[in-house]
Amino acid sequence: MWAVMGVVCLCHCAFGQLWNPRLKGGPRLVCSVPGRPGEPGTPGPRGPPGADGNVGIPGRDGRDGRKGEKGEKGDAGLRGRVGPTGKIGSKGDRGPTGKQGPAGEKGDLGLLGPPGQEGDKGEKGKQGSLGTAGVCKCSSLLPKSAFSVGITSSYPTENTPIKFNKILFNDGGHYNPRTGKFICVYPGVYFFSYDITVANKHLAIGLVHNGQFRIKTFDANTGNHDVASGSTVLHLSPEDEVWLEIFFHDQNGLFADPGWADSLFTGFLLYADSDYIDALAEDYAE
Repeated sequence: MWAVMGVVCLCHCAFGQLWNPRLKGGPRLVCSVPGRPGEPGTPGPRGPPGADGNVGIPGRDGRDGRKGEKGEKGDAGLRGRVGPTGKIGSKGDRGPTGKQGPAGEKGDLGLLGPPGQEGDKGEKGKQGSLGTAGVCKCSSLLPKSAFSVGITSSYPTENTPIKFNKILFNDGGHYNPRTGKFICVYPGVYFFSYDITVANKHLAIGLVHNGQFRIKTFDANTGNHDVASGSTVLHLSPEDEVWLEIFFHDQNGLFADPGWADSLFTGFLLYADSDYIDALAEDYAE
């Protein structure tokens, strides 16, 4: 194979030289390989200088130099004109209090100021000398509380204070017909009673003190009119409440007819507490 390739290359070289008309002396059957390049020749003479070129674009400024050392202080210049007045600055902190100045002259008397607050109560003074005897009005010291009330409608609602709305007597106004309750004002011992006409139904009624039953009575109706009654004595304090109440369902045979039958609730003060009476006496003496 290598031999065939060598013959092909040789034939190509020979035919190329035979048909190249630029070769002097006609075709030559020469087949060679190019030799190595020769050494460079001597440089020729220097040519004339060329024309000046166009001016180039200016270069950028260089960096600033380092800050020099501080020089000596110069002489003071001439005093300039006074500039315009500036704006008022913000208020500064308050300075320390100065010394008290001399007292001024006494001014005119001012207007009367408003009254001050009431002071604390002082200690009780010594007992004064005995005065002349006065007229005793002892009845004004006697507490009074009494009432007697009736009702104008029959068969009231159970488990609620019965409202006796017919006022027969109410000294002191301590019974309230709108609520059916007696409210104690003077502490002491009180007597209470009730007389109830019963008709058509049984009656289970009781006297209540501050929500608790003190007495209870039950009357069984036999077909005719009957009367149920009860009474008791209680010690009451101020704001205590007393009323009558039916305590059993459908046992409210309380009957009232203004023409011939009444149902009544009554109470009055027997005597007030001695401490209360003594306090009233001291207040009256002062």
